[in-house]
Amino acid sequence: MIVEFGHFALILAFFVALIQTVMPLIGAQKRWSGWMAVGESAAVVQVLLVTASFAALTYAFVTSDFSVALVVANSHTLKPMLYKISGVWGNHEGSLLLWVLILAVFGASVAWFGGNLPPTLRARVIAVQGSIGVAFMAFMLLTSNPFLRLETPPFNGKDLNPLLQDPGLAFHPPFLYLGYVGLSVAFSFAVAALIEGRVDAAWGRWVRPWTLAAWVFLTIGIALGSWWAYYELGWGGFWFWDPVENASFMPWLIGAALLHSAIVVEKREALKAWTILLAILAFGFSLIGTFIVRSGVITSVHAFANDPERGVFILLILGFFMGGALMLFAARASAMEAKGLFAPVSRESALVANNLLLAVSCFVVFVGTIWPLVAELLWDRKLSVGEPFFNAAFTPFMVVLALLLPIGAIMPWKRALLGRSLRALWPAAVLALSLMLLAYAVQTGRSALGPIGLGLGAWVVFGALTELWQRAGRGPLAGRLGRIARLPRADWGKAVAHGGFGVTTFAVAAMMAWQVEDIRTMNVGESYDLRGYTVTLASVEKETGPNYFTTKAAFDITRNGAAVATVYPEKRVYPVAGMPTTEAGIDYGFTRDLYMVIGDAQENGSWAVRSYFKPFANWIWGGAFLMALGGVISLADRRYRVAAGQRARKLNAVPAE
Repeated sequence: MIVEFGHFALILAFFVALIQTVMPLIGAQKRWSGWMAVGESAAVVQVLLVTASFAALTYAFVTSDFSVALVVANSHTLKPMLYKISGVWGNHEGSLLLWVLILAVFGASVAWFGGNLPPTLRARVIAVQGSIGVAFMAFMLLTSNPFLRLETPPFNGKDLNPLLQDPGLAFHPPFLYLGYVGLSVAFSFAVAALIEGRVDAAWGRWVRPWTLAAWVFLTIGIALGSWWAYYELGWGGFWFWDPVENASFMPWLIGAALLHSAIVVEKREALKAWTILLAILAFGFSLIGTFIVRSGVITSVHAFANDPERGVFILLILGFFMGGALMLFAARASAMEAKGLFAPVSRESALVANNLLLAVSCFVVFVGTIWPLVAELLWDRKLSVGEPFFNAAFTPFMVVLALLLPIGAIMPWKRALLGRSLRALWPAAVLALSLMLLAYAVQTGRSALGPIGLGLGAWVVFGALTELWQRAGRGPLAGRLGRIARLPRADWGKAVAHGGFGVTTFAVAAMMAWQVEDIRTMNVGESYDLRGYTVTLASVEKETGPNYFTTKAAFDITRNGAAVATVYPEKRVYPVAGMPTTEAGIDYGFTRDLYMVIGDAQENGSWAVRSYFKPFANWIWGGAFLMALGGVISLADRRYRVAAGQRARKLNAVPAE
């Protein structure tokens, strides 16, 4: 009965979303305050109904209701409770319901927290959000119903994909969807502004917190997915340029460009058309990612294997929203005339360069991701675009971005003197260059990638610190430090986020340049050297887990005779799913990881062993955490939202009728 209630609540939510789409648009056009208010109420009712529907599906998974086809396909009575719950979104239908739930939450949030918006703009934003909900609920109800019953329920389920039975991946999809779907709010703001024919500084202030929140969630989701791939897949890497990884990375790049572009709209009322276009493209790439994951046109450990016909439905959604928004964008181009003029050397120009680098790098990732599909469709050729292409084509843009970032951040608005800006940064440049030369002198027989990465990362970090120091003005040290502490949170957030980018830049280069890999076979009791550490295979045992069998090895790690750690890599087999997985044994350290993987038994009784010395591995995710933290700190700064509220109060009130 609860399952039927969830299905009925989803159907009701679909019709409420229709009301949310139509009535506010008419009300905003006619300036009927009552009709516009219906949209806010409908957004709240919709989120309540979708929450009830999601709770009903979760109940079916928790209670192992095997009369529901989705539970049979993705759960099992022996599965731990955490993975019964994460099994709700570990599949196409359930994850789509989570997508719709998050979409409804964002729509209701505009109704709850959008009191500082002009009434007509808020009504149109809520209406556009409702229309996206209509499209995805129609997709779910017509092609991907999560509440289908089985006529003859089995005694047990088929279990969740073992690769997904991990805490990291249990939390990775919700954060990723919060980012994906959060960009829909920026899209709704863009479309609403195009309908109204007005894009100004206040609009830039309104759209920034929503975009920033989505970008923060997307950053956390991508970092969690990268960390999961690092320790779970046993390949020893953190990024594989997998199509589904790229699907989340592309909107992240466009979202970062949108954040910086919105600043120019807010401060200088320039780049209006470009900012609107980025808002449309950011959500467009989220929809492209949805197509890649759910259409069945690619093979990936992250993808949902589904009927490709569902991909046609997603393409229709993509065509409707992107095509409609771009047509509206073309029709309203004259309403987005830039007011603020700026010199070629200025912070505005630096932000334009930032935008172009991020947008072009996103296009490179898009081409590399989609090209194998195009080649197969047009020429029936099987092509593989892998890491060498992406490293060669993508990396130069990030290098230039890292070089320009501190310079652009320290420049004044409207007009700057390049020499003066560079003089302020010379201590950061000297420190970065010194570290780069030191690393190059210390290393022997290795490429320049590591030192260059260290130099670029240090340049970005020291540049962010220099900007804070410059903003403190002149005077005694104590006074400058006090002024730095009192700087607005948005300034601190920017510095922390830019510093996180520098940390990640260095860590990626260091891990790629300085890691050591060792592949061998060894017997129990044998030892070998791994970059100054002595690794001994202490034992290999067969064990039984809650819903799997495992071959578990123990590696004792010592250095100069002193014990460092014991790690326990595993090779698991899940009998219900009939699938093996690899669990790496990792000794985490501040400046290095020791990464061990146990392989198959050999004919002579030895075991295949793969091990890595990975320098600064955790700094990759530490940098991502700093980027997300910087976004959170900036969100805590309410200056621009207060200003937007003051702007809204100056607008004429909408007459009630």
